[in-house]
Amino acid sequence: MVSIPEQPHGPDLDALRKDIDELKETPTEELVEPTPGRAEDDPEPEPTDPPGTVDWDEPGDQERTEG
Repeated sequence: MVSIPEQPHGPDLDALRKDIDELKETPTEELVEPTPGRAEDDPEPEPTDPPGTVDWDEPGDQERTEG
């Protein structure tokens, strides 16, 4: 039979303990309903033309389909 130590050791457990300690410091309200934030990977929004401002009858840079 294999005996299990009372206090396990290992690098993966140290990272897990760190995560648990961070969660203990976080208020319950923040865990239940987190404050919306902006992720670093989110793209920056770009301005667009408002609806109705594009004149579709005006010729623009179109590919020529005539040969």
